[in-house]
Amino acid sequence: MFHCACRQDGINIDSRLSKAFSKEEISFHHFKTIQELLVISQRFQIDMVLIAGSKNFLAELELVRLAKSHIFLSIIPTVLYHTNPSENLLIAGFQNGADAFLYGPWKDKLFEVQLRMVSDRSKRDISFNPSTALPGPGLIDKEIDRLIKLEVDFAVCYADIDDFKAYNDYYGYFYGDRLIRLTARIIRDAVFDLCREGFVGHIGGDDFVFIIPPPEVNTVCENIIKVFDIIIPYRYADEDRERGTIQTTNRKGELETFQLLTISIAILVNRRGTFTHSGEMSHMLADLKKYTKSLEGSNYVLERRKKY
Repeated sequence: MFHCACRQDGINIDSRLSKAFSKEEISFHHFKTIQELLVISQRFQIDMVLIAGSKNFLAELELVRLAKSHIFLSIIPTVLYHTNPSENLLIAGFQNGADAFLYGPWKDKLFEVQLRMVSDRSKRDISFNPSTALPGPGLIDKEIDRLIKLEVDFAVCYADIDDFKAYNDYYGYFYGDRLIRLTARIIRDAVFDLCREGFVGHIGGDDFVFIIPPPEVNTVCENIIKVFDIIIPYRYADEDRERGTIQTTNRKGELETFQLLTISIAILVNRRGTFTHSGEMSHMLADLKKYTKSLEGSNYVLERRKKY
């Protein structure tokens, strides 16, 4: 189901959109104000906002500006349509945040292609983590499934920062986010410097996944750990780094002493079609990650058990 939120002033484009998206079921949700649009978007997973008109369009431009300034609405692709806009109106549309501006007589095939490109681009962009600009969970699964279908050998490496929550609680989310981005850079540089065909993704928080050929596992993981252990201590205040510990409350609300951050990497290798889909690998990696994190210091562990 494709959900489209529409505002139409003096022009009706429902039938035209239905024709453009004839291969899938489309649901229209009409609105007039930004408040109505917000309510609609909270009730349905809106795929696109389309605002059409044939008059002066000032109210429509203001709607686009308000939508793009709202954190919840801003990620929804917003398209404008006007029958005969001036150049200034076209410029104002993009300045206010429109993702696309269709104009002139309705062109079924051309506008269909443009609307689908906007929708597909939005889905692709949302699949990337905003902090690190790395592919998110959806694209990670897609890459694993792609490699499984190719029947090639590959290693999925799950990297997780040990006791990151303590660091984040102690220094605050601003410094926590900076550390996440630094870790992403360390992993990305190691993978792509040593393995051009590698893949790096960000599950979220302090969890990362990278995919590399099995022969490169030791070299890549050793380099990640080496660089991490050298650089990360300098993300602490001098007195904390010299002491080698910080004190903050744990998940039980009790004061606890935490060592400087380390990184754990759990590795699962797919050989000769061992796994049939990404879910199987994710299940085993979650179990192996728990064991890897129980070890002291930064470590990487290669799963040697058979699939279960």
